[in-house]
Amino acid sequence: MNRYFLFYLLLLLSLFYFGCSSVSNTVRYGKTTEQSQQEITIEISDTLIIDDNDAIIEYLDPDDMPEEQSSYDISEIMMKLEMNNNLSAEQTTAREKLIMEIIKYLDTPYKFGGSTLNGIDCSAFTQSVYQDALNVNLNRTARDQFTQGKIIESRDELQFGDLVFFNTRRRVRPGHVGIYIGDGLFAHASTKGGVMISSLDEDYYSRRYMGARRVVDDSTF
Repeated sequence: MNRYFLFYLLLLLSLFYFGCSSVSNTVRYGKTTEQSQQEITIEISDTLIIDDNDAIIEYLDPDDMPEEQSSYDISEIMMKLEMNNNLSAEQTTAREKLIMEIIKYLDTPYKFGGSTLNGIDCSAFTQSVYQDALNVNLNRTARDQFTQGKIIESRDELQFGDLVFFNTRRRVRPGHVGIYIGDGLFAHASTKGGVMISSLDEDYYSRRYMGARRVVDDSTF
């Protein structure tokens, strides 16, 4: 009796041992547990990258800017700015530097993620103009630039050089940014028309205007 009892006991122990072995744990649907965990980790990592990367979000959430927009003669704008303001030499220089940088980029085609004269997006345009003209560092995205500088409460308080922001996307706010140049006009890199001058009074921009930020001292311009 004891011999049979020991035999069955050993049989049960052997079945239990092999049934819970590392083979059954590491192989599932033809893949090891390590491989499955690695795939899950990659999937989660990719999701986090998409959620935290403004550029990718912008790419997945394109704006709805109109195909045709008004454009304005920059030379006439410069004449008005010079005639309507009694500025010191330093102020005129800062203003002219900014205007000249804007002129340099006019008609540059829009390119998502671009930051050169061959193609540029809206936030890279404002960033490049301010960096090259005034050595002022702006963040890379419109959403991050919206956190910089002094908040301008009303459109009536806008001054030359202020950054103006618009709600043009569903998931990213703000989705667009430009540089105010006076007379209700602003320079920006439009997805449909490239770098151009538009009016805040145009219905599209008037309805989507979110606010403005002043990223330099009031006396700069």
